[in-house]
Amino acid sequence: MSGYPFVAAIDFGTTNSGYAFSTKHDYETSPLKISAASWVAGSARLQSQKTPTCVLFDENKKFHSFGYEAEDKYSDLALDEEHEEWYYFRRFKMELYSRSDFSSSFELKTQDGKSMKAMDVFSACIEFLKDHLLKTAEKQGVTFDKGDIRWILTVPAIWTEPGKQFMRKAAEQAGISPTHLKLVLEPEAAAIYCTNLPIDKICADGENMTVFQKGTKYMVLDAGGGTIDITVQEVQSGGVLKELYKANGGDWGGTSVDQQFEELLQDIVGKDLFQDFKQNEILDALNLYRNFEMKKRTIQQETDGSVTITVPPVLQKLSKTGKKGGDPNTGSNKKHGNVSWVRDKLQIPDKLARDLFSKSIDAIISHVKNIFSKPEVKGTSIILMVGGYSECELLQHAIKTAFSDKKIIVPYEAGLSILKGAVINGHVPNIITTRVCRFTYGVACNRTFREGKDKEEYRVKGAKGDSRCVNGFKVYACTETSVELGTAVNKYAFHVSSPHETGIDLPVYASEEPDPDYVTNEKCQKLGMLRIEMPDISKGIHRSVEVEMIFGGTELEVRAVDSSTKKITQASFNFVG
Repeated sequence: MSGYPFVAAIDFGTTNSGYAFSTKHDYETSPLKISAASWVAGSARLQSQKTPTCVLFDENKKFHSFGYEAEDKYSDLALDEEHEEWYYFRRFKMELYSRSDFSSSFELKTQDGKSMKAMDVFSACIEFLKDHLLKTAEKQGVTFDKGDIRWILTVPAIWTEPGKQFMRKAAEQAGISPTHLKLVLEPEAAAIYCTNLPIDKICADGENMTVFQKGTKYMVLDAGGGTIDITVQEVQSGGVLKELYKANGGDWGGTSVDQQFEELLQDIVGKDLFQDFKQNEILDALNLYRNFEMKKRTIQQETDGSVTITVPPVLQKLSKTGKKGGDPNTGSNKKHGNVSWVRDKLQIPDKLARDLFSKSIDAIISHVKNIFSKPEVKGTSIILMVGGYSECELLQHAIKTAFSDKKIIVPYEAGLSILKGAVINGHVPNIITTRVCRFTYGVACNRTFREGKDKEEYRVKGAKGDSRCVNGFKVYACTETSVELGTAVNKYAFHVSSPHETGIDLPVYASEEPDPDYVTNEKCQKLGMLRIEMPDISKGIHRSVEVEMIFGGTELEVRAVDSSTKKITQASFNFVG
């Protein structure tokens, strides 16, 4: 059990974001007594427990607003043609998904081409959510000191170590103490929430089940706006969880459906014209996205008619005067001839509307089938669907059809399961006891040259006149290795290279291969640097340090011990330059 009196969790999503919190007393008396935000959804005054992930900065790059407030303010600015000097960002979390360069100076671009440092954008959003959470808790009469708070920040399980560290640094810049911050993997948080649900509330269809007993194996399919995050776990004695297969997934979330919708409109009116519409008709473009976001939730599997989507009249007007694209009134575009467009109503045949989801759903189905073919997941009988995209009926139907031999569970509040599970995890931090390494982790090394095996171009002369091999990969843990929380798989000693050296810098690499020979292999990626401090130079060249990488947690950790004194020396990863 965590010693913190108060746990606060922030879910920074691709499409929507939110927060939740509870006190230690509430957890001990009623684990599911968790408070979440209530946001007012724009001019419609609808209540929502998450708000859009969009942020607005003024002409001086000073934070102005987040979520619905940012959308509405930017719309007003656009209406008055005063938006051009402002900075508006939306759905930018995906920038961290496949990025290889995590320099702290890397920038995000607005739709109209203006730039800001990504770290400043992310940290401003986290700071807003943090402050909003604290104000909400105070209104509810919750009292606490800053040292009483365990902060939780959720991240996708398929993110690399640099992506996680970037979010940690953004949270620190937002005023969250690094010693009070814990990163929690999103699908794991959802699983923790569901294992705490009463049996009669696990299934949205009301079916009672006996699940999550010792030995139960289940897949967590976390379908979010940007990524699909998948883990497979088994319930152990005492309710703790063991990961059976490495976290995996891809960028097939709900926003990929939005991309298909955009491509449909581009096919109809022309790509260049549509891009001009997005950049110059800000208010209308925002309303278009809002309308489609609401409409796509209502598209069903078993219908035979058409789906009507409200489209800004200005887009139709532009398409009539433009030189590209077909006539939207007659649907003369060859690719989508059955689409009709009358005034502000775009009518799309049901089959075509469902096809907008096909690319995303087909990728998910194929990937899940591949996972179920793995021997490690044999006996897995349940698919737990969480995340906002899991509430989509088309996705649910596809999963149930493709995996009819599995029990498909869509819990109540599937979109909030990650947030609430993250809060529970904050109170009980070591629920996940075993994880599987996603990659082979190691460092670049200069090792003994292996005659007849190593590449000749990597041969160098060593200090003792022997042959050495540069670019070697010294493995700390292999991909798909099951590792218990806090475990060090290997320990290696490293020596200083000069008598006046006050530390050692080791390049850290990850590879998809189980035992790579070189860090230059195609499937190897440099994550960053490991810095080991060795300030005492009194022993000159005769100094070394034993280094372990600690696995099994949500973040990679390191421990270094001076070989002579046996004292722990300072060591840290730097994945964000």
